[in-house]
Amino acid sequence: MLQLDLKRISHIRDYCCEIEKTIERYGKSFDIFDHDADYQRSLSFCILQIGELAGGLSAEFRQNTAKQMQWNAIKGMRNMVAHDYGSMSREIIWETVLNDIPALKRFCEMQIDNI
Repeated sequence: MLQLDLKRISHIRDYCCEIEKTIERYGKSFDIFDHDADYQRSLSFCILQIGELAGGLSAEFRQNTAKQMQWNAIKGMRNMVAHDYGSMSREIIWETVLNDIPALKRFCEMQIDNI
């Protein structure tokens, strides 16, 4: 893994941890998330940053790990959050943070641990 990829993977993991902390702070309830604009912005910002970082990973790294992680989907989620925020489905954001972010965090931790 290139040093720049490792740095980006570390930052992605940090944003995954930020999402976990935010959920702990506000509560693991879609109803709370659905009615709290600050909660929504906090999680959306982290998703946006994760997508930005993922988009900057080397083509070689993304290709070598494509079976483990859907980099295009991560970048696509970033684009939806960035460009369609006003109409972005809060259900999709919520499902992403509950289902996809933990797997992404585990992937990042495995990559970091294998160095």
